[in-house]
Amino acid sequence: MSLKLTNIQIPIEQPEADLINVIAKKLKLPVEEIKSFRILRKSLDARTRMKLRFVYSFVVELKDETDCSKHLKSDSQIHQYSPFVFDDPMPGEMPLEDRPIIVGSGPAGMLAGYYLALKGYQPIIIERGQAVKERISAIRRFDSGLPFEPEDNYLFGEGGAGCFSDGKLTCRLTGADVDWVLNSFIECGGRDSIRYEHRPHLGSNKLPLICRNFRRKTEEAGGEYRFNCQLEGLDISDGKLNGIQTSSGYMKTSRLILGIGHSARDTYQMLYDSGVKMQAKDFQLGLRIEQPQEQVNQHKYGKSEYFDILGAADYTIIAHGNRDLFTFCMCAGGWVIPSISEANMFCSNGMSNSRHETPFANSGLVVTLKTEELNSTHPLAGVELQRKYESVAFELAGRDYFCPIQNVSDFLANRTPDPKSKIPSSYKRGVAPLNLSQMISPVIAKTLREGLPVMDKKWRGDFLKNASLVGPEMRGSSPVRMERDRVSFQSPGIAGLYPVGEGAGYAGGIMTAAVDGLRASREIVRNYSPLH
Repeated sequence: MSLKLTNIQIPIEQPEADLINVIAKKLKLPVEEIKSFRILRKSLDARTRMKLRFVYSFVVELKDETDCSKHLKSDSQIHQYSPFVFDDPMPGEMPLEDRPIIVGSGPAGMLAGYYLALKGYQPIIIERGQAVKERISAIRRFDSGLPFEPEDNYLFGEGGAGCFSDGKLTCRLTGADVDWVLNSFIECGGRDSIRYEHRPHLGSNKLPLICRNFRRKTEEAGGEYRFNCQLEGLDISDGKLNGIQTSSGYMKTSRLILGIGHSARDTYQMLYDSGVKMQAKDFQLGLRIEQPQEQVNQHKYGKSEYFDILGAADYTIIAHGNRDLFTFCMCAGGWVIPSISEANMFCSNGMSNSRHETPFANSGLVVTLKTEELNSTHPLAGVELQRKYESVAFELAGRDYFCPIQNVSDFLANRTPDPKSKIPSSYKRGVAPLNLSQMISPVIAKTLREGLPVMDKKWRGDFLKNASLVGPEMRGSSPVRMERDRVSFQSPGIAGLYPVGEGAGYAGGIMTAAVDGLRASREIVRNYSPLH
């Protein structure tokens, strides 16, 4: 029997080498009686700035297992540990005539391909962009001022949009599927601590190597990646998928996992025209805020030595009102980056490396827009709204992918800034001082003006001080949901089509997308036999 210890609090200054002593004291046992332990969960209690604490949960093995039962009755923080059991089915019996194909190499497609390869299904992963090494070169060229490349940018290519948007693995899901995905990230180069950290973060500098390792392991297990290969059409007859048309030619398959991401707008249109059932869904949009990282650190940490232990501070804030305003994808010590999938449009996002080395903090400030507010019942109405404001931002900022920017005080007063004003920002290509109200809908601007002072009050005046806004922020979530069966994961009316991840409207980050891709691929394994 294993024991689970929960809510064990220690000062953050106390080294992890002392954890075994903390556990022994809690169990009232000599250290020598503890066979082993591991961390299940580690989070930060920052409610008291001058007395920060880590809160742990542990799994503990005792040398004398007969001692376990008596501990269960002695303390409400001690429980019997029951590990999650991963559903890893035996392969089904129905034969597959052709290799399964996965569209997209973002988190959903990458994990789906990895699992299928490990199980012997020889999947083919097609990706409209390039391999991650070539993506890095394309991104650097764009940041230096060269033209936008529609298929090689921050959104398209190996690793998907998540590869260059910070690498947060925060996830509200728990269970064996989450553990399997986290272990897979570790096997491919992630650090061990992502298993238990409350807000695990890989960093945009680490993700390219991890993506390459996933590809290498997938190929070693019989899978195949094909880059610069875009899905262009579906071959469907009698309600069944027969194959796909791609930019590289026709490919025969009866099992297609769609992990297209939330920004493949041309693919959305093709799928809609092909009869894939979809609907508009609520989605998040707004602006981003930038502050000096040092200002965030000073607010969050009551002692200067906390920074040496914890590094750059992050935050999550919600301003409740008639419509909630909340922070999203906070990037400590990071950059504002372009989140662009089409030429002649502009949208912002954020990223940070594992060292959080820039002097800037940035975070999305987003509001949920309901489908009934779109003034259209068309499934792609949210996509068109995104395009509308991204196009306005591009035009007003000078048609060269400069980032629109405005001081918070000017935004709250609805004042147009001096176009010659110098507003500091981490955005590399250049900024353009503008009135950001022109780049978001009036209801979003109203919510921001109501919510930002509330956030500032929660921070005792430290949130808006020295802060600027950039935007628009339009890619917080997908505005589209593709319908699918809850058990089989297949699109209704099209047997063999599996919409997954953020692009299908079933995920909201790297982890949830990866888990969704894993689950869809598992249903293929459950029902079909591997290729020989």
